[in-house]
Amino acid sequence: MKGRGAGRAFGLPRFSFYLITDRHLVEDLTTAVQQALMGGVRAVQLREKDLGTRPLLELAGRMRELTAASGAMLFINDRLDIALSVGADGVHLGGRSIPVYAARKVVKDALSIGASAHSLKEAKRAEEEGADFITLGPVYATPSKQKYGLPVGLQTLRAVKEAVGIPVFAIGGIKTGNIEGALRAGADGIAVISGILSAPDIRAKTEEYMRYMR
Repeated sequence: MKGRGAGRAFGLPRFSFYLITDRHLVEDLTTAVQQALMGGVRAVQLREKDLGTRPLLELAGRMRELTAASGAMLFINDRLDIALSVGADGVHLGGRSIPVYAARKVVKDALSIGASAHSLKEAKRAEEEGADFITLGPVYATPSKQKYGLPVGLQTLRAVKEAVGIPVFAIGGIKTGNIEGALRAGADGIAVISGILSAPDIRAKTEEYMRYMR
């Protein structure tokens, strides 16, 4: 499967900070995402793998309303059907998801496609199959990514950026104190879960991250 190419205008992300949800970290996910959007987030991935189809669809609908009101993009983890149903901007696919090339056959240019990668090989395959961007990690050590093994580190991040032409978002243990390292290694942006959602003041923490991104 031949990649769509970095020069293609459609689907390339218009953001540098990617918030990924985990409702188990907050009292109310809708409120938490709203606070993050107020703090400057312009892309949200709804990633609630343990929710059934109906409650996930309802939550996705609320997320679409929130993100649309803020001019932010919405990505749905795995579920092409729900992404299309709520008018999301894209879908994000992991290692156990439908392959990127198969998803592209289904959605064509109706959705942007993000893909998770944990190595140079996976990153190159995602691009070749038609992904619009990838999240690479874990770059730094983090409990939520322990199942993926040791951190890939900044050296792998640099290698991936040299090898692919699509945007690469660093994920895994990204804190305000180490953002600069990831950006210097070539990351086009960062993806965060607990760094934002575990904060006592989500809006203030988001604003802090955004200052580092600028």
